[in-house]
Amino acid sequence: MARLFDSYVMVAWSAASKPATGADSIWIGALTPDSRLKLAFKASNPPTRAKALEELADLLGRCLKRGDRVLMGVDFPMGFPAGASQSLKLKGEPWRAIRDFLLKEMKDKPDNTNNRFALAARMNRLMSEGPFPFWGCSKKDELTTLSVRKSREHGPGDIGEFRTVETIAMDTRKARPQPVWKIAYAGAIGGQTMTGIPAMARLAEKVPNVKIWPFDLPLARLDNEGLGDARVVIAEVLTTLNSASQQASEIRDEAQVRTLCEALAERDVSGKLGALFAGEARLTEEQKRAVTSEEGWILGV
Repeated sequence: MARLFDSYVMVAWSAASKPATGADSIWIGALTPDSRLKLAFKASNPPTRAKALEELADLLGRCLKRGDRVLMGVDFPMGFPAGASQSLKLKGEPWRAIRDFLLKEMKDKPDNTNNRFALAARMNRLMSEGPFPFWGCSKKDELTTLSVRKSREHGPGDIGEFRTVETIAMDTRKARPQPVWKIAYAGAIGGQTMTGIPAMARLAEKVPNVKIWPFDLPLARLDNEGLGDARVVIAEVLTTLNSASQQASEIRDEAQVRTLCEALAERDVSGKLGALFAGEARLTEEQKRAVTSEEGWILGV
């Protein structure tokens, strides 16, 4: 059975405010055909997001020049809980509106310094006029609209703390996700989302025929016909969804991107990868609309 993809690239992202390598930094894992067309893995550990984007553009460019179709996974949410765009008073399709907002307002410099705390405070002011729903920062970054700790719980009239996919992942015990509103401390995913969404938009400007699932492609079982002219498909992944067999020379993050590349390639070879793009079969039509217009989904949940 023909594979859907020729190459597999997995990215462990980081919102670090200064250059960093090693554990808890950016790792790019690439499982691509060698000169004998046998899949071979290679990892890199760029110190900054700017450098990572350069490497990814070069890597994807080489893959496309060879005629590959590439599946690229990123380990951060590609969207926010339903209602975020409306709360920010943005116009247009929710996901694209937030993407364009972050493209304009997220200042991420080549040395990794960024304005995520100031921007989260501004977004809180627009959404609630107080330190909600974003939270988490050092004392020096604390503002009237951004608190060091979570200011309060999410109530019935508030925007959700978690996206649909995260709620289902917790209910089925597939994962214990962090809320996208948490932008500091261990496991914080919010900063990665704020820096990652505009970074992927900039990458798509440099690389042709990039589709971001499930916004540019359907939340449905994918086959070659359904992929259409897509040459690079970017999907949100969870690097902890598969058990990582860490080799002696590897650190955890490196092992996770490698094993995820290998696991997805194995599914592709067996014809089981396309089904992962359908998401959860029990979703209601309302939930599907939220997923495909604003929230996004995690491949494999």
